[in-house]
Amino acid sequence: MEINTIDAGTLSKMFLAGAKALEARKAEINELNVFPVPDGDTGTNMTLTIMSAAKEVAVLDELKMDTLSKAMSSGSLRGARGNSGVILSQLIRGFTKVIKTEEVLDKAILSTAMQKAAESAYKAVMKPKEGTILTVARGAAEKAAELSGTDMDLASFMEEIIKHSEYILSQTPEMLPVLKQAGVVDSGGQGLLELLKGARDCFIGKELDLTLQDDTEKEDVREEEIRYSYRVSFTDRITEVFNQKNEDDFKVYLNSIGDGLRYEAKGDTVSVELCTNDPGLALQKGIMYGALDDIRIENIKLSVEREKAQASREEVQAKDQKPEGSPKAPDKAGDDAKKHENAGERKESVDITHPSREVKTEAESVKETEKEKPEEDRPVFTEPPKEMGFIAVSSGEGLEAIFKGLGVDYVITGGQTMNPSTEDMLYAIDRVNAKNIFILPNNKNIIMAANQARYMAEDKNIIVIPTKTIPQGITALINYSMDAGVGENEKLMTEEIKKVKTGQVTYAVRDTVISDMEIKQGNIMGIGDHDILAVGTIVEDTAIAMLEKMVDEDSELISIYYGNEVDEEAAEELRQTVTDKYRDCEVELHFGGQPIYYYIVSVE
Repeated sequence: MEINTIDAGTLSKMFLAGAKALEARKAEINELNVFPVPDGDTGTNMTLTIMSAAKEVAVLDELKMDTLSKAMSSGSLRGARGNSGVILSQLIRGFTKVIKTEEVLDKAILSTAMQKAAESAYKAVMKPKEGTILTVARGAAEKAAELSGTDMDLASFMEEIIKHSEYILSQTPEMLPVLKQAGVVDSGGQGLLELLKGARDCFIGKELDLTLQDDTEKEDVREEEIRYSYRVSFTDRITEVFNQKNEDDFKVYLNSIGDGLRYEAKGDTVSVELCTNDPGLALQKGIMYGALDDIRIENIKLSVEREKAQASREEVQAKDQKPEGSPKAPDKAGDDAKKHENAGERKESVDITHPSREVKTEAESVKETEKEKPEEDRPVFTEPPKEMGFIAVSSGEGLEAIFKGLGVDYVITGGQTMNPSTEDMLYAIDRVNAKNIFILPNNKNIIMAANQARYMAEDKNIIVIPTKTIPQGITALINYSMDAGVGENEKLMTEEIKKVKTGQVTYAVRDTVISDMEIKQGNIMGIGDHDILAVGTIVEDTAIAMLEKMVDEDSELISIYYGNEVDEEAAEELRQTVTDKYRDCEVELHFGGQPIYYYIVSVE
């Protein structure tokens, strides 16, 4: 029997099926990232984004199109991670704007919704590029519009859209030369295609497991015992050589980057659970031996903070119920908020790099959803808000100390392998008691999530400084003026970060060719702001070769931040070599403690 409409119940199942399909292929999607650095995260970011929405859909008591649309949209907007996740959330947002007032969906409505989805995603990106997830989304929408007036049934309609999307995806390397040279299709476009396929499979009646994993079980952890920010677990289905020596090396490596390792091997499958400050290191090591599945990442610190906040609120509520005159517990959050009092008047901020006004309009509707939810994570401050506050994203003990030393109120742990979500940004915003809050994403893949949080935040003026690297974030803070207003500081900080050149030294996780440079797995790479500057086999030699491409006659200051895999003696030798080579420059050395990157270097 032909089915030509979709009701809310069917759509909810299709959405969950699409989310599960994307999750199942996330490791393969990560592998499509062009740069062979150990931070392939498109599949992970898209999965975490859609799973945030899927969890809200799965617990709906009443399945109606409006409540379903709200859960899909608000869940994905708040859970969005990385540029690919934010774009996916905007696709979902645009789609739900059309369907939320409908009882059932037919080809015409689906076509309109898909066009709105693509339009919303394009508008959310400052400089859209063809050959990306945007191109695949638009191609799918155009095919839907072409077929919407035909008499084909919905199953055939979906099948033709998917076929056309596959074709568009196959053409992405022709649109982006960097994809062609690397021999891959666009990773975000592949993620969207997997989502569409999963939804289609559910609609045509394939038996699928739509249950979501329960990640509510948590171990009791006292704050003072927390040494690592994340708990990561995964299953590694071994496909490469994995003898006893490989296995022993794998365990030694895992123990070197974290604690509490749980390791179990059954046949060709290895199960791993580990507490670490960088889940990506564990995942990338696992990929060397096989295909990863069942990946789960939990932010331990945030979980504990939220549990403590909830316990504190319950205690305050209990005391509020006592007879009048009973003493109340002091509010520690209010005391913490005093630490960074800055002068400055509130002014209208300069609009520089955020998405379109339409994103803000939709985000305002999400605020209504937020208000309907219990404010279980929001602290109550006893002190009046200060004028200026700062949030920075960083990973590494030394870098976190540097940012806090420069006046940052809240450091969000994250970066290359773990992009914070929009909800993480909102959580941090709630914890800074200030009228105006500057956010420093310090990573180009986090800026869109920060901007999305900007529009969703309530009662505070959020200013996103588009810092793409850690050194840019540090420069922005150094150039902040206590005597200037919000808009003036935004303009000044944004201009100053343009003067910073950043280089990062890491290793290649696979063979590839980029910018006509042949790179082998295990090579050391020096990556600049826009391209790979050097490739070698020795970390320090590659760092020097990278600096040769960065330093010019106008350079005055070279700052070196060494990571958690570099000992101080080696870092000091590099500093001395750089000092001897560039005698006209001042050279500074700092412990960053960052994962993945042996060195982060800035030239100003």
